[in-house]
Amino acid sequence: MEQLDIKSSAWLTSALTGIAPATWGTTYLVTTELLPPDHPLWSGVLRALPAGLLALALGRALPSGRWWWRSLVLGTANIGAFFPLLFLAAYRLPGGVAGIFGAIGPLLVAVLAAALLGERITVQRIGWGVLAVVGVAAMVLGPEGALDPVGVVAGFMGAASMALGTVLSKRWSPPVGPVAFTGWQLTVGGIVMVPLTALVEGGPPALDGSALLGYGWLALVGGVIAYVLWFRGIGRMPAGVAAFLPVLSPLVAAALGWAVLGERLTPVQASGFALALVAVVAAQWRPRRVRTPEVVAA
Repeated sequence: MEQLDIKSSAWLTSALTGIAPATWGTTYLVTTELLPPDHPLWSGVLRALPAGLLALALGRALPSGRWWWRSLVLGTANIGAFFPLLFLAAYRLPGGVAGIFGAIGPLLVAVLAAALLGERITVQRIGWGVLAVVGVAAMVLGPEGALDPVGVVAGFMGAASMALGTVLSKRWSPPVGPVAFTGWQLTVGGIVMVPLTALVEGGPPALDGSALLGYGWLALVGGVIAYVLWFRGIGRMPAGVAAFLPVLSPLVAAALGWAVLGERLTPVQASGFALALVAVVAAQWRPRRVRTPEVVAA
């Protein structure tokens, strides 16, 4: 019974943590349909900074000691660098194509987790990682999957940045709860983005009703709620297991493209979708040794 409870708890943790990347999968649709065009950096700032300040107010804790520079590193990797790259890829590539780079995350995390956390690289984990990449790649085959060089570089660098942030978030166990920890990173990441954003894009874009709705969704749901669930999950899961969950992001992006934007679903794309989903679910299985009952002498 205890073993069943442990496994059920692990699956529940995976399910709750998976809500975060599933929510991030809406970024591509929101960006293309609601946000002002040609402002990827401001989109990152307006998503991160208001959400970070809200999480700071709710968490009611500031970093101390070495957590100031650790927050700077984590906030830059997870937010300050990742957000602009994510939005740049979303603007320059179709949603599915942009999402394919998130699928390489498990492979990048496997290498980094082995080096920084001592997690063992297993054949199964690498196999599921390759299957996830193949599955997501199959979803974007076709004439609509054109590759823009700038978007490709942004997508790959974004995946690498998030992989590093995931592993370091696991290595540096925070002294506070996930709400405050989220506030530190979103706030730092937003502040880091401001100078470059102002230099490259000038002043912020004009915000109409659609833009306010889009940024509100990305900041509150895709920012505060999603990142609290994400950092909570990272603290309770092996990094190599958690790394598969962001693959849900391109799956959700593709599903929304088919359902909302009327994009055509081919048999090859449907097969790729299924393969990637199988890889994500299978990677969450964590076998545990069954304890041998102790023999008590009479």
